Amino acid sequence: QLQLVESGGGSVQSGGSLTLSCTVSEDIGSNACMGWFRQTAGEKREGVAQINGGGENPRYADSVRGRFTISRDNAKRTLYLQMNTLKAEDTAMYYCALVFTLTGYCLRFPRDDFKYWGQGTQVTVSS
Repeated sequence: QLQLVESGGGSVQSGGSLTLSCTVSEDIGSNACMGWFRQTAGEKREGVAQINGGGENPRYADSVRGRFTISRDNAKRTLYLQMNTLKAEDTAMYYCALVFTLTGYCLRFPRDDFKYWGQGTQVTVSS
């Protein structure tokens, strides 16, 4: 069973930065759309960012555009989320997700059919 493992979460002050990583247990080539989601207690899960299998066409939620950058290194089987200028409202559990597509393209944002999920990593931003 393919597994995703996130790391890099932690506590940071408002205005600070963190980089999340998500490592995939198997070689997925460039055939998988991957994304980052976040969720706080009692709230609906929010799609944060998404990227095509080959690393093209990153897409972002309006709430993070210009502050967050999604990228991937398929040779290392790792997805990243660089988060800058963090705000208190960015506090959440962050999850990475993966879905195989015929072309590796995500096509729509956010996709609602990710099949594989990580266990999450907590990000806490204090004001």
